[in-house]
Amino acid sequence: MSDITPDHNALRAAMHDVRTEVGKAVVGQDGAITGLLVALLARGHVLLEGVPGVAKTLLVRSFSRALGLDTHRVQFTPDLMPGDVTGSLIYNARDGEFDFREGPVFTNVLLADEINRTPPKTQSSLLEAMEERQVSADGVTRPLPDPFLVAATQNPIEHEGTYELPEAQLDRFLLKLLIDVPERDAEIDVLRRHAAGFSPRELEGLVPVVDAERIRAAQRAAASVGVSDDLLGYIVDLARATRESPSIQLGASPRAATALLATAKAWAWLGGYPAITPDHVQTMLAPTWRHRLRLRPEAEFEGVTVDAVIASVVQQTRVPL
Repeated sequence: MSDITPDHNALRAAMHDVRTEVGKAVVGQDGAITGLLVALLARGHVLLEGVPGVAKTLLVRSFSRALGLDTHRVQFTPDLMPGDVTGSLIYNARDGEFDFREGPVFTNVLLADEINRTPPKTQSSLLEAMEERQVSADGVTRPLPDPFLVAATQNPIEHEGTYELPEAQLDRFLLKLLIDVPERDAEIDVLRRHAAGFSPRELEGLVPVVDAERIRAAQRAAASVGVSDDLLGYIVDLARATRESPSIQLGASPRAATALLATAKAWAWLGGYPAITPDHVQTMLAPTWRHRLRLRPEAEFEGVTVDAVIASVVQQTRVPL
């Protein structure tokens, strides 16, 4: 489908170049790479969930390298304090005053590694940064760089010494991406690359293919994708259906609906569509809502999953023609 202006085509090609560049280091995770791009275009954040060893950290490092953006990594541990993330006041003996020393959150891409291993007090230090894109300390509000993206990782199978993210924290993430073990052929390719000398710590072969200015232009372009009243009604109907589901204790909020609209727009723009379709909404539904819905205890006990409920909601909700 033709685009609105040639500029959109150039920006879209640049975003696809990012995906190609990341693919030089990360094999078999095309869906996760695309998810990161969608979150970036929609000005959101990403929660990456997967067992150890499936390249979650490598994925984020490669993504930021291809974007040419400044990135910081924070290893979340039980003894990490909020000031270790946002920054703290340091006494300057020479001037006799306190100076603010910026924390690692003052960057374009923040890798919050194993975010569920730190207590809620430290987890909540990211709430203002993720929502308002600023940090307040000692009565002063300091803006964060633009673009700004938090990519957090967590392990779904190890619960000892972890702290489950509360709903308010989960709601700050635009997408929750599930990182699975790659297919057999992709796993063989991973070993082949390592046998040839690839080092996940160096990433020497990756080069920046875009810059901050083009990323901001792409974000504006994605936001300009059209949406009809019928599609807005479809998103609302899906949200209301989750609230009425007998398996769901906490359904999709109005903010969850706006998040779905943003991710559908970004996905449509990447595909060259001037307006979103029901397919775009359905494609982005699970990654946008799976962490925002809470199952009833009896449904969990019966083995029901959030993704299964979402699939059922899609089947039962009328699709606009």
